[in-house]
Amino acid sequence: MSTSDQTAGNQPHLKRVLGRWDLVLLFVVAVFNLNVVPSIAANGGVTVWLWLISLLLFFWPQGIAVIELAQRYPGEGGVYLWAKEVFGDFHGFLSGWCYWTNNMLYVPTVMLYFVGVSVFAMGPGHAALADNKNFAMVTSLVLLALLTILNIVGLGVGKWLNNIGAIGTFVAASVLILLGLTIFFRFGTTVTTADFHIPADPRFVLNSFGVICFGLVGLELASVMGDEIREPQRTLPGAVAWGGVLAGALYIGATLTLLVSVRKDEISVLQGIVQAVSHMAAKVGVAWIIAPFAVMLSLSIAGIGSAWMGGSARIPFVAGLDSYMPSWLGKVHPKYATPHAALIVQAIVSLLLVVINFYASGGVQEAFQRMLSLAVVLQLVPFLYVFAALLKFAVRRPFQSRRYSRGTLLFAGAAGLVTTTLGIALAFFPAKQITSVWKYEVSMIGITLVFLLLAVFFFFVYGRLKTSRAAALKHAEAAHIT
Repeated sequence: MSTSDQTAGNQPHLKRVLGRWDLVLLFVVAVFNLNVVPSIAANGGVTVWLWLISLLLFFWPQGIAVIELAQRYPGEGGVYLWAKEVFGDFHGFLSGWCYWTNNMLYVPTVMLYFVGVSVFAMGPGHAALADNKNFAMVTSLVLLALLTILNIVGLGVGKWLNNIGAIGTFVAASVLILLGLTIFFRFGTTVTTADFHIPADPRFVLNSFGVICFGLVGLELASVMGDEIREPQRTLPGAVAWGGVLAGALYIGATLTLLVSVRKDEISVLQGIVQAVSHMAAKVGVAWIIAPFAVMLSLSIAGIGSAWMGGSARIPFVAGLDSYMPSWLGKVHPKYATPHAALIVQAIVSLLLVVINFYASGGVQEAFQRMLSLAVVLQLVPFLYVFAALLKFAVRRPFQSRRYSRGTLLFAGAAGLVTTTLGIALAFFPAKQITSVWKYEVSMIGITLVFLLLAVFFFFVYGRLKTSRAAALKHAEAAHIT
């Protein structure tokens, strides 16, 4: 019997509040992140080919993996549970740890992007505030606190911010793409086929491949909250399909529109979307749309932060139940039945990372790019396990089919494993916003190693100490009874 089977009866009860369209909207708001589009589009038209490659060799296999593994191992935990059941306890813990800690780096980037966009809602005269470190940090921390409170209150409430964020995403992307089409048909474009060629110096483009793979992560998020989905076996496959198609189409449309409307060397990684809309709206005589657009995009960004914060907090919650992390992380709120302790810890660490990265970098945009690249590395580690699991099922004799054939699992596992490995490696190539390459490499390698060593500490040291204490206590109780 697996550990998850043994502990299932003792796990605190989480409410099943997510239906099919809640999941579709969750996938859209979690997968389609407009905040990564400017940093990718800044590398030019060649990134469109990278999008297509990633959709075929990473995103599609990810959808297959999520559906297959969710059917084989339903329940709370997602990537943590899957790696644990297929490869053992340590690999499950490492997978879940990287998934969780990546979000402590990624959520601050969402906060920074919120700052960069929301200032446009106050009028164009306030746009410079986005580059003000103090303003950006205070605003980021206020939003972080708000999202933490909403997720503690529960998914029954927090899901509405996710859903509003998804609607904001649809509206923002639709406005961006419609303006782009209007500009294209009325004025044409300066983009040529040469813009889609591989540049002579591709170093800066390489980093964007990892960011693209990172941007396409998110289909597994619902399975992390598997015990909170109504009828998951019936609900999940259709939601994955619809969410994946919508997110993929929006990504390519948004990237192309940004390339058409703004020169790649003028794209800001924090304000690129509003920058493009401002440029196009002024050109077609609808400049009034900028402020409401910024409001809708701000809602979208807040929804992204809420979705990832709520989903990733379930990892330390399950790890606390398995005794590899402090047991109080596995407790639920007495009133709201949410993993409040895990959410609070996650918020505190994210707060510290925001402060450290602000004062260690040359500016707000560089801090954003540095945290984004670190998040890419940690986020993709669990997918090494996800795709390796598909290969393990495919080669196992006799083959036990659940939903997909051996050939489908072989293709999805091999394609996903190769692209994931490549995405991790290329994230260590600095983006063009980085001013000091050696500082970037030191921080990338150093922080990644720190997080991995912490995982080893909690599993092998903390876990064994806790097991030893439990065994000693049990022995003492037995001796007292006798």
